[in-house]
Amino acid sequence: MRVQDKETRILLASVLKPVDEPRMYERMGKSLAHRGFEVFIAGMPPSSSSTVKGVQFLPHLRFKRISLSRIRVRFRILAKAVSLKPDLFIVTTHELIGIAILYKLVTGNKIIYDVQEDYWQNIMHTKAWPKVLRPLIAFSVRCKERISSPFFSMFLLAEQCYQEELHFARGKSIVIANKCALAPSFERKSANVSIGLIFTGTMAESTGIFEAINLAKKLRQLEPRIQLTIVGQCPQQNTLRKIISEISESPYIHLIGGNDFVPHEKIADAIFSAHFGIISYPPSPHTKDKIPSKLYEYLACQLPVLLQENKLWGHLCASSNAAISVDFQKPDAVAILIEMHRRVFYSKTPENVTWQSEEPLLLTSIRSLL
Repeated sequence: MRVQDKETRILLASVLKPVDEPRMYERMGKSLAHRGFEVFIAGMPPSSSSTVKGVQFLPHLRFKRISLSRIRVRFRILAKAVSLKPDLFIVTTHELIGIAILYKLVTGNKIIYDVQEDYWQNIMHTKAWPKVLRPLIAFSVRCKERISSPFFSMFLLAEQCYQEELHFARGKSIVIANKCALAPSFERKSANVSIGLIFTGTMAESTGIFEAINLAKKLRQLEPRIQLTIVGQCPQQNTLRKIISEISESPYIHLIGGNDFVPHEKIADAIFSAHFGIISYPPSPHTKDKIPSKLYEYLACQLPVLLQENKLWGHLCASSNAAISVDFQKPDAVAILIEMHRRVFYSKTPENVTWQSEEPLLLTSIRSLL
């Protein structure tokens, strides 16, 4: 007989992400809580203090990305899990795989791996690790995922392409995409004086932050009303220093965030008041088949997009005429500005870009394990 939602306790856990990170809290946490589940979220301290009924934050102390504390926090999460004894323990990073298995062995309760990234691809194709070490680190993470897969009752996959890429998840996985959890009261209020561009999310070379800055500068040379707002976190200090240097003599480029995680409300505010969103990922094997969560957000908010040329992303935007395709390696500023002024965007409301399409899949999957 199925356990009733109100009797079921669920713990979601991350090492580096804050407890109010959008996927854990805004999407999964709130959806589960609204259906009567008792939800706990462990992670970095929240960027805001508000929570919905049924969700309790379990923040751990801040620590440097490279430190012994990053290892110790895993065992603190395990202690919290053993104390709470959740019916389902959902881990959102490979760093907690071992902890999840220990929890299962101690309590006998079920564990889920929410696969938000293909770590093999990310490690191999970004500069987070020295090039000589990347194959070894990527191999060790993938081995850990494969060896541990029998212990997990289910894999939640954030991307459709993971069904083909991640063999260890086959047979007991479901795609729960990072679509936009749009507030019912949402309303875009773009300013009329300037032409506001935004870049949201993680700032890194691999996410195209410098391509976005370069495009804003080129457009500004031709159109003095151009402004760029960058909203997000930059995990790498050397990259953040380079960003600050790049924009230091460009007062029309504004940075919100940097060192710290930015509350999703601030990101939403930026989207609501902007004229164009920028998605400028440099072409790379680790991103070409994935759909950026901010693309779902821009589409759901009907924000026109300056979009890196990508067949998958372009197809998603095509039916609603939502985007201008841009080669960010060689942007044609004149042609882009002409399209920005001439084109009528969102001739049709985008479909299947909000969390409403994913929530039933999540709830059905969770209930099937209880």
